[in-house]
Amino acid sequence: MDILTWAALSADEQKDALQRSPLIGDSGLEQSVRAIVDAVASRGDAALKEFNQKFDGFNSANIDSLRLSESEISAASARVSAELKAAIAQAMANIDVFHSAQQFRPIDIETQAGVRCELRSEPIEKVGLYIPGGSAPLISTVMMLALPAKIAGCEKRVLVSPPPINDAIVYAANACGITEIYQVGGAQAIAALAFGTETIPSVDKIFGPGNRYVTEAKRLVSQDGRCTVSIDMPAGPSEVLVIADSDANAQFIAADLLSQAEHGPDSQVILVTDSEPLAQAVNQALASQLAALPRQEIAATALKGSRTILVKDMLEAALVSNRYGPEHLIIQTRFPRDVLNHIRAAGSVFLGAYTPESVGDYASGTNHVLPTYGYSRAVSSLSLADFSRRFTVQELSAKGLLGLGQAVMTLASNELLDAHKNAVAIRLASLKD
Repeated sequence: MDILTWAALSADEQKDALQRSPLIGDSGLEQSVRAIVDAVASRGDAALKEFNQKFDGFNSANIDSLRLSESEISAASARVSAELKAAIAQAMANIDVFHSAQQFRPIDIETQAGVRCELRSEPIEKVGLYIPGGSAPLISTVMMLALPAKIAGCEKRVLVSPPPINDAIVYAANACGITEIYQVGGAQAIAALAFGTETIPSVDKIFGPGNRYVTEAKRLVSQDGRCTVSIDMPAGPSEVLVIADSDANAQFIAADLLSQAEHGPDSQVILVTDSEPLAQAVNQALASQLAALPRQEIAATALKGSRTILVKDMLEAALVSNRYGPEHLIIQTRFPRDVLNHIRAAGSVFLGAYTPESVGDYASGTNHVLPTYGYSRAVSSLSLADFSRRFTVQELSAKGLLGLGQAVMTLASNELLDAHKNAVAIRLASLKD
């Protein structure tokens, strides 16, 4: 990777150094995705089957329905090896423990005498879970979405994934309590979840990462007046930033960088370090490790849009990282928690030499659905709370209104909202009768 010295860069050059992959931001992307969304909204299942053939080479006419039947789910599950089932079970257990600990605790307090305020939470009734397929079927994403949805109590949990769906995805979905599985992917799957079709039901909220087409489709449907659907977050091509000092292991760092680069050609990896010898050693390790990877062509393309940034110390490293706002942040330094104290923007953080990003992707228990493109500066990683909606309740006694009413009327009067003022005044007058 190219090695840049942060202090030697101008302000514009520093900004350019933190730009995302040039494969993101195709000017024709919105137009292409909008056409797909409009086709699904108007023609439903017919459009989905055409897109299955066009984009995935999958002839949906050969199946009775886009939905997998119980027998198909059972058959797919039976083909999964015992070893993989055991790994899925271990990951599920950790994810369940961490997300169950996030259960909402209601608030019920009296803000002043006679004024009772509550914060309550209810599960989102219908959720759609998008599971990427393509060249790397993400079994882990099934668990990261399906288990929190189940724990939160979402009544309807619909899963979509590009055809033909990998057997292990089907098994993991079934193990996590998902019974509605549909063979459709890409922007068309997002549109189906948003608008509903003859086969696929519309949902209230769509979850899941994807490529730039999926990410753009999520953005479009969330702003489309023809439907009412929300999305979890902007979750597109994968990215990682590694902060490392001279004590770090170059082989470990190279492995971590490649673990994200192999996701796709539009992935991005960045190393921030105060040690030029380490940077050079990492480049050498990247070359040797890349040569042994089955997905080396994909990873090599991603590395072309990646770089190493040399900083003067770990404080500056943290500042650079915060400006970038990475999806994944690995801190491989002598005292990683000291660096952590300066971190303000990251989707998920991995501390120390023995915490590769891979453990968070699969089985440590945290969620791997994370904001990308720098949105981690304002958007949180996926949690149990995202599968629920919170609402407030207030209840005033006559005494409470007597104590609060005048302040409300004064504020309403100054905002020139007389009806608001009168809604209080008429009640206060009744208490004097």
